[in-house]
Amino acid sequence: MSWANAYVGMPFVDQGRDWTGCDCWGLVRLVYAEKLDIDLLDYQTAYTSAAEHAEIAALINREIDMGPWRRTEAPEPFDVLLFRQGRLGSHVGIQINATKMLHMARGEQAKIEDIHGVRWGNRYLGAYRHVARRTPLNDPLKGSL
Repeated sequence: MSWANAYVGMPFVDQGRDWTGCDCWGLVRLVYAEKLDIDLLDYQTAYTSAAEHAEIAALINREIDMGPWRRTEAPEPFDVLLFRQGRLGSHVGIQINATKMLHMARGEQAKIEDIHGVRWGNRYLGAYRHVARRTPLNDPLKGSL
């Protein structure tokens, strides 16, 4: 189906940042490194568990306010999607196409889910594009989606 299939089934590991397991940010970081050649900060010392929603939301807000992320109203593949957990924007996924995302939820394996489905549709807060992101379709070194 897509580049995302290779990541499906990867185990959840708190603060994981490689193929042995990831949390939601670790998965974004791994995909960005492998597919887009963009190194994102690891934040491993900024929080101790993916359950720390307030700390994670603060990191995300700081990245949006000061970092290399720009909100987009027309999400494309590889844009990062932000979702609410409780009242805080503290979960991220990666846009695959108009309806699907790749993400890692706490205690689950990496999977592809419907962005607008029952579980995530009412939690969606926005899509963000890294300023250094190139579309893989235009990058001969990375191939096609």
